[in-house]
Amino acid sequence: MISIVVPTVGRPSLAVLLDHLAPSIREGAEILVVDDRPERLSPLRLPARDGSYPKLLTGRGRGPAAARNTGWQAARFPWVAFLDDDVVPDPDWFARLRSDLDVPPRVGGVQGRIRVPLPADRQPTDWERSTAGLEQARWITADMAYRRAALAEVGGFDERFPRAYREDAELAYRVRKAGWDLVCGARRVTHPVRPEGPWVSLRAQRGNADDALLRHMYGPRWRALVEALPGRRPRHVAVTAALVVALAVPRLRAVAGAAWAAGTAEFAAARVKAGPKAPREVATTLLTSTIIPPLATAHWLRGWWRWRGARPVGTGIS
Repeated sequence: MISIVVPTVGRPSLAVLLDHLAPSIREGAEILVVDDRPERLSPLRLPARDGSYPKLLTGRGRGPAAARNTGWQAARFPWVAFLDDDVVPDPDWFARLRSDLDVPPRVGGVQGRIRVPLPADRQPTDWERSTAGLEQARWITADMAYRRAALAEVGGFDERFPRAYREDAELAYRVRKAGWDLVCGARRVTHPVRPEGPWVSLRAQRGNADDALLRHMYGPRWRALVEALPGRRPRHVAVTAALVVALAVPRLRAVAGAAWAAGTAEFAAARVKAGPKAPREVATTLLTSTIIPPLATAHWLRGWWRWRGARPVGTGIS
């Protein structure tokens, strides 16, 4: 049978997910909810409306990678399906999951299909576009099933990744490198856009530190290896360097300042063009567009220093 692992920090969406998963419990699936809130301020309300109870595990407060490791290591069945706590499975999700997992022995993982609903009456915000990118992402654990044997062979998720960013792509690379195949299945989940404040794009820049970890582990080809899309980091670094020169070198201030202004304007214009034209959204986009390049660069440098000498799991972690 199948173990279903759901790491959570107690979002209200968890109750919706458990209600959708309740029929799978009656059909023999094992559901393990890993509560990753280190403070444990309030107990989770686990039962679905029909009274079905998943198994509750206590995480270590070290993020989703560590929580998923806790889950799959406690799993009893040969296949482990990972779900985020804010997805909504289609009504036939479990039946399609069972069909998806009817694969040859060398297939170590099967990804589900992600649907992100976007507003029909306006262009999506920056955060909505970012969430919609999940529809095209490879091997993401919003809905990803692995053979337990494949996870055990490669050592599971790398717990140095503290947030839901890159940890699933990095695991998929190690699984494929170990000789397992990964394929896409037919099951579907909906991933609603989680409500966020206007500064979410700034918080998201912390992921640059995780990119620096990957660069140390896998070298300059890391994006191709983990199948990550190209980023704007080279442009952000150039814009940040121009700002530093403009502030620190008076005789180059005019030229460097112009370069900084041009780079910032290009970035802001691209974001404004793709998003809604509401005055508050435009103002927020313009402001964050001036902050993101130096902030992203600072997080990258922080990660570069912290993870110097780091190696992939299983090769001697620094």
